[in-house]
Amino acid sequence: MFKQINLRYDFNALEPSIDELTMVTHYTKHHATYTNNLNSALEKDSWLSGKTIEEILAGLDNVKDEAVRTAVRNNGGGFYNHNLYFDTLSPSGGGSPKGVLAAAIDKDFGSFDGLKEKLSAAAVGRFGSGWGWLSANKNGDLKISSSPNQDNPILETKGEWSPIFGIDVWEHAYYLKYKNVRADYVKAIYDVIDWERVADYYAKVRG
Repeated sequence: MFKQINLRYDFNALEPSIDELTMVTHYTKHHATYTNNLNSALEKDSWLSGKTIEEILAGLDNVKDEAVRTAVRNNGGGFYNHNLYFDTLSPSGGGSPKGVLAAAIDKDFGSFDGLKEKLSAAAVGRFGSGWGWLSANKNGDLKISSSPNQDNPILETKGEWSPIFGIDVWEHAYYLKYKNVRADYVKAIYDVIDWERVADYYAKVRG
């Protein structure tokens, strides 16, 4: 059974970037629902038993029943994406990456500002609901992409690429505070990104 990641901070700790009501609603309602629905779907196909969420998303074609596959895609993606999102935010975040991750960013995007420009454009430019992603592969390469709904690079590349940070641009992630001005929310996210945690995910992908 999958469980929501435990928050390392209080619901109001990310203010003013993300307000308390948005955090409460996002974590206790939306994320909780994805998690519960995923666990319910797991009971409907024996192939899903005992696998990590990464294995499930990368191998989703192994789920033969279309309705179950859709439920796992939507809710498994929602579970994984939100675990990553909440775990890579921090009230002591902001600043810029350091060390190996910073070097990789300079190599693939020219600079940290280059990364921010491309990632922000991917998040703001996503039509409708979805995500903007910073992802890595086992070689340590980085790329920017965006996904619709609760899809992510693991699902889209069958595990070749894994996200190390994602900006949730579903309206439930920002609308209570920022209304329809998604760009302001995306800009504010950079004040609470925990780059040390992002670096941990980067190291994990590289092995």
